[in-house]
Amino acid sequence: MSEQANERIVIHAPAQACYEVAADVERYPDWAKDVKDATVLERDDEGRPVQVAFRTAAMGRSTSYTLRYDYAAAPQRLSWYLVEGDLTQVLDGVYDFNPVEGDASSTEVVYHLEVDLVVPLPGFVKRRAEAKILRTALPELKARVEAVAS
Repeated sequence: MSEQANERIVIHAPAQACYEVAADVERYPDWAKDVKDATVLERDDEGRPVQVAFRTAAMGRSTSYTLRYDYAAAPQRLSWYLVEGDLTQVLDGVYDFNPVEGDASSTEVVYHLEVDLVVPLPGFVKRRAEAKILRTALPELKARVEAVAS
């Protein structure tokens, strides 16, 4: 059974800037500390990464997986789903970029992630891994967007 997690954060930058950083998956190794490599395997007609192979640090080891990105609701939303993975059988997620009402220079980013591992783990281990992902993903995105947008 897959685990689902939701988190939100306010980033002091316009929604477009948030979307652009999140969609620039090739640059993730520059600012997302657990992402060691991101290789674009396929692009759409607009040159956006559609299928991307990642190598990341996870639970004390290296893991590899391939995600497929969906730009149908861009730039308000960026979503993805797992194509294949060595430790994961589900790794589907979405970023929603919502302008903060009354403050066009800030964006509430809502992050939803669904994860299911190939090897069953005790609940407390899954929760610890989930908490680590949520504690790092949005703050790292926030730091990168605010550094680039300033």
